[in-house]
Amino acid sequence: MTSNNPQTREWQALSSDHHLAPFSDFKQLKEKGPRIITHAKGVYLWDSEGHQILDGMAGLWCVAIGYGRDELADAASKQMRELPYYNLFFQTAHPPVLELAKAISEIAPAGMNHVFFTGSGSEGNDTMLRMVRHYWAIKGQPNKKVIISRKNGYHGSTVAGASLGGMTYMHEQGDLPIPGIVHIPQPYWFAEGGDMSPEEFGVWAANQLEEKILELGVDNVGAFIAEPIQGAGGVIVPPDSYWPRIKEILAKYDILFVADEVICGFGRTGEWFGSDFYGLKPDMMTIAKGLTSGYIPMGGLIVRDEVVAVLNEGGDFNHGFTYSGHPVAAAVALENIRILREEKIIERVRSETAPYLQKRLRELNDHPLVGEVRGVGLLGAIELVKDKATRARYEGKGVGMICRQFCFDNGLIMRAVGDTMIIAPPLVISKTEIDELVAKARKCLDLTLSVLQG
Repeated sequence: MTSNNPQTREWQALSSDHHLAPFSDFKQLKEKGPRIITHAKGVYLWDSEGHQILDGMAGLWCVAIGYGRDELADAASKQMRELPYYNLFFQTAHPPVLELAKAISEIAPAGMNHVFFTGSGSEGNDTMLRMVRHYWAIKGQPNKKVIISRKNGYHGSTVAGASLGGMTYMHEQGDLPIPGIVHIPQPYWFAEGGDMSPEEFGVWAANQLEEKILELGVDNVGAFIAEPIQGAGGVIVPPDSYWPRIKEILAKYDILFVADEVICGFGRTGEWFGSDFYGLKPDMMTIAKGLTSGYIPMGGLIVRDEVVAVLNEGGDFNHGFTYSGHPVAAAVALENIRILREEKIIERVRSETAPYLQKRLRELNDHPLVGEVRGVGLLGAIELVKDKATRARYEGKGVGMICRQFCFDNGLIMRAVGDTMIIAPPLVISKTEIDELVAKARKCLDLTLSVLQG
């Protein structure tokens, strides 16, 4: 980005000379220079050029209670002075992590009362893979190693996380997926449903799980992992018929179910977890992001009591991280959960702001460029198409990236996944700010259409 601010140019030079950014074309970023975000408050960001930006993505889906909450900074400061760090190895623990484990058990689905802490959602899913295989080995079924996942799902960017995810562009770098992980079709009706109704397609997509289990052999399948709503894949809300059929299949076969709640967890759907929203009963749930509102890195794996009972008979679980249950992160997470509970933020999302956002977003259905608007809670997706009736795209035009750039230039962070625009604003967004978000989105859709027609 061009700049008249010497400080911006200095920071961009530092980026060019020293920084390798995640999920970036290094050469392209070096030539263009990153936008420098300097501070934030509520649902807004400011860059080094002085532009105010409405953050329609809550950072990376994570800033649940908004930016600038002094309570979280104070919790971190207090904990740093008392106990800045100690590990959880060697039969040792500390109060913040124990209190946090209890707090999580109070909000998790019934029967999920134990937490293994990690530094991120990616590490949580690595932990899941290790724990699933350890669990079945203890039960005398060591061949139950295969994890079934979904195409276009996202479960992190470590070797195991990227393998569990179904992003082919990630698999192409690094000879992934690793052995023992297979993928089934995703429940993405708009892009892949063809002539089927959403209900028919949802059942078909769910049945792919049963077909894959039978193909692999029940004695070889350890678990099925899925996001309640696929986030990074494009806010893919499955048809209403999908999860009921999946639940029937899971009840029929002796495999574990893992809900990746990294995005859906901690209020995003208007419930504490996406599993609550869909009435799911996972054996394990991966968490991160909203756990600390992104103020400090932390993740974890919530484990059902029946699974823990088996693990208790298995001796050492030879897995862990230096920063598992870091005391400062635990203190911040505790305060974040306290704020979510005491300020009834999730209840407000469910009863007020989520219905309002979904209503306002769907007004964009009348736009010539919009093929579908969908969403749940404070998650939304806008499909950009050439033909509404056939759902055909503008092939090779990069429409999503064109729209994303207009968003950046007009004070809105809205992410592009292919030609799907997605949002997930902070849970504290107000109705007035939702009005601003939708108005800016419409303006950027208009500007995108004018380029395509020009």
